[in-house]
Amino acid sequence: MLKKLLILVLAIGFISCEKETKPDGFVIEGKIDSYYSGRKIKLSRIARGGSYTVDSTIITNGKLELKGKVDSPDLYYIFIDDYLGSLPLIVENDIIKVAFNKDTLDASVVSGGKENPVFNVFQDFAKPLRKQNAKLSETFKEARNNGDAKTMQAVRKTFDSLVKINNDQSFKNIEQYNDAVTSAIILEDFLNSKVVTVSQANDLYNNFTDYVKSSRAATEIKRVIDATLATEIGSKAPTFSAPDSEGNMVALEDVMGKVTIVDFWAAWCGPCRKENPNVVKVYNKYHDKGLEIIGISLDGNKRQNNAKEAWLNAIKSDSLNWHHVSNLNYFNDPVAKLYNINSIPATFILDSEGKIVAKNLRGEALEQKISELLD
Repeated sequence: MLKKLLILVLAIGFISCEKETKPDGFVIEGKIDSYYSGRKIKLSRIARGGSYTVDSTIITNGKLELKGKVDSPDLYYIFIDDYLGSLPLIVENDIIKVAFNKDTLDASVVSGGKENPVFNVFQDFAKPLRKQNAKLSETFKEARNNGDAKTMQAVRKTFDSLVKINNDQSFKNIEQYNDAVTSAIILEDFLNSKVVTVSQANDLYNNFTDYVKSSRAATEIKRVIDATLATEIGSKAPTFSAPDSEGNMVALEDVMGKVTIVDFWAAWCGPCRKENPNVVKVYNKYHDKGLEIIGISLDGNKRQNNAKEAWLNAIKSDSLNWHHVSNLNYFNDPVAKLYNINSIPATFILDSEGKIVAKNLRGEALEQKISELLD
């Protein structure tokens, strides 16, 4: 009898160990008030190229399960139909459990895996600061309506101090949790929003472990750092090749003149189109003296029915009689990534050796610089 019991205990232990084995992918197990049963819940990724749903399901008896597989841990959001807001969490290939708060997603508790406990450190510190910020926003609106400049100035000062407190602590956390991909995800956001300088970001990146450096977020950080340093004034402009309207590859070095403008624009970009007449005027005035322009179109926006047609029509309509290339892939264009383009219009002025001598000049400033170089 004792032998049978021992075998049974060992068998139960074996089964328990099996259940704790990491899945081949991620499994998000959630519990929520049964009031939400029947509603659709989805897991989404919001990225540079737009948002997309990874998995979705219907809440049944207050329970739910979302599944999938990720290449590396990353930031995702959970949305529930007819429920305001969203729940951010780090998804990694592990079992993740979510205890949903029935009143507000922001108060839900996420556990499981290696990354979410670290993400919670960042979140738990920032939440009270966000609440203070919300109160400050209301005070600021009231002061603005009353024309109370003194209070508005005081609110701005308090807000700036809260931002500094949050950023300083976040930098410490990024440095401390250098073996967590979450730190790279936070740093990526700070870098894109210019909260950190490229130099600061580079120091924090270099502190990451090899495991973190292999993640999508850290890879993107390195790309931005390298692209920013490569496109500083005084640097040799990154070389590239891209297809023209007929699919022929055009290389930067093949079209360079005594002075070359690398112009990132798009048919859908209002400020670009508004600036085009000025660029045309400068080109017509200085082309015979050695000015060349290569336009890189970031058309390919999902809202465009026919991106290529829009691109070519804009070239014709605006009389842009210079070299044009495009991968028709919006901001995911490889040349745009090479030059770290996050907004357009964006221009780089190169000398005869391909060195960047100025950036993002418009109107009279653009003509003055070209005149300085060619007259």
